Amino acid sequence: MKKSNIIYVTIAVAAIALILYFSLRHSDTDGHDHSEGEKPKTEAAHAEGEEANAGSKEVELNEAQFRSSAIELGTFVPKNLSEVINANGYTKLPPQNQADVSVFTAGIVKSIAVVEGQQISKGQVLAVIESPEFAKLHEEYQTSKSNLEFLTLEFERQKTLSEQEVNSKKIFQKTKADYQVEKARFASLKRQLALLNINPNGTPTASVPVLAPISGSITEINIKIGSNVEAGKPLLGIVDNSKLHVDLLVYEKDLNKVKAGQNVRFVLTNQDNSEIMGKIFSVGKSFETETKSVAVHATITNDRQKLIPGQYVNGLIDIGANTVNALPVEAIVKAEGREFIFILEEGHNEEASKETAHDEKEGHDHEDGDKHAEQEGKTYHFQRIEVKTGTVQLGFVQVNLLQKIDADAKIVLKGAYYIQSHLLKSEGGGGHEH
Repeated sequence: MKKSNIIYVTIAVAAIALILYFSLRHSDTDGHDHSEGEKPKTEAAHAEGEEANAGSKEVELNEAQFRSSAIELGTFVPKNLSEVINANGYTKLPPQNQADVSVFTAGIVKSIAVVEGQQISKGQVLAVIESPEFAKLHEEYQTSKSNLEFLTLEFERQKTLSEQEVNSKKIFQKTKADYQVEKARFASLKRQLALLNINPNGTPTASVPVLAPISGSITEINIKIGSNVEAGKPLLGIVDNSKLHVDLLVYEKDLNKVKAGQNVRFVLTNQDNSEIMGKIFSVGKSFETETKSVAVHATITNDRQKLIPGQYVNGLIDIGANTVNALPVEAIVKAEGREFIFILEEGHNEEASKETAHDEKEGHDHEDGDKHAEQEGKTYHFQRIEVKTGTVQLGFVQVNLLQKIDADAKIVLKGAYYIQSHLLKSEGGGGHEH
């Protein structure tokens, strides 16, 4: 009987244990299902937020980052990018604005008064040439002058006697011939002295100055002290770039669209995208050698001082008036298969400045002892705006906005890729993003 009681007790304990086990298992299952039900809801909300912020994003730069990145701000510029003719060419200088300086007689270089690249004025002394021939020429001039004075008086006297029939006609004719010969010789010697820049009424000298025939810049110096110069051989070169113009080569198919008065925009090959403006003043009347193109001549209306003859250019000739909003190509960034620009959000910089001034006035300090103004400084907030681009010409691209922005919005013209890289870095590292 005792053994039977032990069996009953054992069975009862086992039954209680089973009931507790299944009860606990059911409770755990309910908790797990509830947790799984909440998780999809949270992930869906997070995905929805990411999709909403995919297009328009903000980037914050502090003052040091802004300055070091050399960001340039601006706005849209109207450009004619479609109704244009593309043409290549080069800068050219008219022959009357170039000069080779030479002398008319041989001599030795005594001194040089200029250096290459120097700006000089017309009539300025460039060098001094020395030769005994100069003194000899001046002496001949003085002798001829004296002879001419004597022959002038003799000619007048013989003329009077001839008219009075005191002397024969033969004596008068001989005096007249001598007078005319000496008069011509005197004029020739005087002209030679003038060409050599020698004062005919001064004292005889063996040194003569070489004067600049035009104003401009010294391009080359082909002599040195003691050099033996020859008559007609160039000693120096001068150019005056104030009359520099552009020759654009236009092909036959576009020739009938080009005329004087049209505006021209061009940039220098392999240099920055800054535009140089011009206007057509003449269209060539014959084809250039070995090409079926005609030279179109255009004046330069800006930045002439930065140009030199012979520089190759890429140009656009405006033949219409269809202008579009355009930005420099580097203002456009591409990401996620789309195109964007960045604009400076107004107010952020001013608010940061006010906070800085307030902290400086109140003397608020952080735990490390530095003032808030010293830590933060100014901040610049940039918003990324999606756009669509069109025609690209001379470093500018047509831009169509996909959302409205203020007419005076400050657009990032240079440094957009720096801001984009900062945005990617912030996203990758979980940084600040609005």
